[in-house]
Amino acid sequence: MRWDPNHQSENVEDRRGQGGSGGGGIFSLVFLLFRHFGVGGVVVGLLIIGGIALFGGGDMFGLSGSAPTATASAPGTDSGKAFVSFVLDDAQNTWSELYRERGKTYQPARLVVFGGRTESGCGAGNAATGPFYCPKDQRVYIDLDFYRALRDKLGAPGDFAQAYVIAHEIGHHITQLEQNLGQGRDEGAEGGSVRVELQADCYAGVWAHSAKARQLLEMGDFEEAMRAAEAIGDDTLQQQSEGVVRPESFTHGTSEQRMRWFQQGFTSGKPEACNTFGASKL
Repeated sequence: MRWDPNHQSENVEDRRGQGGSGGGGIFSLVFLLFRHFGVGGVVVGLLIIGGIALFGGGDMFGLSGSAPTATASAPGTDSGKAFVSFVLDDAQNTWSELYRERGKTYQPARLVVFGGRTESGCGAGNAATGPFYCPKDQRVYIDLDFYRALRDKLGAPGDFAQAYVIAHEIGHHITQLEQNLGQGRDEGAEGGSVRVELQADCYAGVWAHSAKARQLLEMGDFEEAMRAAEAIGDDTLQQQSEGVVRPESFTHGTSEQRMRWFQQGFTSGKPEACNTFGASKL
């Protein structure tokens, strides 16, 4: 992806080094196991953790440490912050223009970069949650160390995979502005939670369509985003962890659904193509 490594955004708040750091690695894994697989998944995961700790040693998961290395950096620069700043502003500029074309005014979100733990309008946030959007304060929160897990543990490397993450969270902001977020409380394969997440994927694709039109995309970028969407599908994560898929516990959609809705937004470039709440087939 073509981006400005010196970019700074007025809508980015850097809370790193303000205390409350640490605990990202093991708590991230435990949270993800519980979120996707319930108590049984946590128990199995902790048994694996114990075995690794006993025989492996060192940093077991590689989830703690420095900012992402998937984007190039020059000496003395903070490439991770610059990258998310650029993507944030580019995505929000895109949405501002789309809103203007529809006779509406876009209200920008802010992005908080933190390390380990931080406070949000939705309560205490930490690295265990991964990147998240809080509708109460209209902020996106990200611990940049997540990008290492995306690359090394989930098999989705590349700067456009990282950009997809930010664009997805801004997609949640769009859903909030359109007052659809309240429909996302129930779980299950056809539930509101899945519909909210797939809409955010589609909105990320809408931004990617604009980025391509402005020649920001490079060869392989689209495939990087698709690999990221595939890696975090509920069915893929459950199959990898338990060897079984439980649709009744889905919260984000299958890998196929996530890729398809991202591609739908990417192909159309139109927010109207992202009406997951009105879709008879997800």
